[in-house]
Amino acid sequence: MGDVDAKLMARAIELAQGGDPSPNPHVGCVVADGPTILAEAFHQTAGLDHAEVAALRAAGESARGKTLYVTLEPCNHEGKTPPCVDAILSAGIKRVVIGCGDPNPTVPGGGAQRLRDAGVEVVVGVLEKDARAVIRPWVKYITEGASFVAIKLGLSLDGRIATRTGASKWITCPESRTRVQALRARHDAVMVGINTVLADDPRLTVRDIPGRSPVRVIVDSKLRLPLSSQLVQGARDVPTCVITTAEGPRSAEEELAEAGVSVIRVATTAEGRCDMRVALKELAAREVVSVLCEGGAELAGSLLATGLAGEMHVFIAPVMLGPRGRPGAVDWAGPETPSDAPRIDPPVWELCGNDAYVSGPIVYPKRPTRTTSHG
Repeated sequence: MGDVDAKLMARAIELAQGGDPSPNPHVGCVVADGPTILAEAFHQTAGLDHAEVAALRAAGESARGKTLYVTLEPCNHEGKTPPCVDAILSAGIKRVVIGCGDPNPTVPGGGAQRLRDAGVEVVVGVLEKDARAVIRPWVKYITEGASFVAIKLGLSLDGRIATRTGASKWITCPESRTRVQALRARHDAVMVGINTVLADDPRLTVRDIPGRSPVRVIVDSKLRLPLSSQLVQGARDVPTCVITTAEGPRSAEEELAEAGVSVIRVATTAEGRCDMRVALKELAAREVVSVLCEGGAELAGSLLATGLAGEMHVFIAPVMLGPRGRPGAVDWAGPETPSDAPRIDPPVWELCGNDAYVSGPIVYPKRPTRTTSHG
């Protein structure tokens, strides 16, 4: 059954990419009779049926005696929905193939063991690496109590983000900008530094494709966010919050709150900036599993320098902006040698319109420093 198991688990992993289940994990499920798929489903949104229950409901009586493939170990605890193990046993499933075990340390585990105790054949670890990659943000959220961060960068072939006059619209092509909209829709929050807001006055919404707009997060240690900005003006339509420090004036906080903007105060570093490690824990406490950081250079540099970023998406336009153009999208001291540099590994390279697009998890060869500031 090895080839069949791998093929059907690959399909379950593909299904798991769908839905918007946050703060729950992405999970896909297939019910099969040998190589023949009887039903399939994914967890669409928190509070609705988990993937296993949805697939079993679609399969009906045909599931009895058959095999269930699921990317994440079925839950054995009561949450917003009953345990998935109960549904699997009630359906008469005889064999369960699991991509990866449940890493959640806060729930009574044993979903796989309970199935075995009930006489169900259980196989764990089929395409485990791929199955775990689907839930990387959720694993960090559930095990560390911190939001997972992906960094998005857009730059010219010579590493510039604007011309010598400061013009930056548009360096990347329309297809790349649409891809960024899709990235936003996949994350719970999109985050920028205050300098990006002051320079570009962005909306940070999903506009050109179907999908929800994420929570907008502005890192602003001194609460300089203008009330006239598009982010503040649209705060009652799209949830918006500011990460600040004790230095942020109370009067500014009151004005922002009146406009519908939430203000989160975090510890101040020695440099007077926001402690990003604390900020990501505060966001996680508000059920923000994943954050897409879109700028600016200091914020991206801080997240890389401290090892807080877990993924990167880089769009490289085939244009040259010259040595007097505004320098790179990341501002930090950087590694001493290339071998010490954070890198995308493994990288996935694609063409996105006329641009090159590289993405993937970030690996830190050298242990990052403990400084966690931005502002």
